[in-house]
Amino acid sequence: MAEEQEQQSRTVTIDGTQYQLDQLSDNARQQLAHLSAADAEIRRIQAQLAMARTARQAYARALQGELPAS
Repeated sequence: MAEEQEQQSRTVTIDGTQYQLDQLSDNARQQLAHLSAADAEIRRIQAQLAMARTARQAYARALQGELPAS
C-alpha cells in the first residue's frame, strides 16, 4: 500500500509545470520514458567522448615524444 501511495504522489516537472505521473496518459508516460532513455544515452555518449578526448591527448603527447628534434 505504501508503494501504491508513493506511485500516486510521484511527480515530474516539465517546462516549469509539475504533473502527477498517475494523471498523465499512457502515451505521455511512454514519451517520458523515451525522453529519459535518450538522456541516459546522451550521458553515456558524452562520457565516451570524454574518454576519447583524453586518449587523443595522450596519443598527441606520445607522438610529440617520438618526433625528431627540429
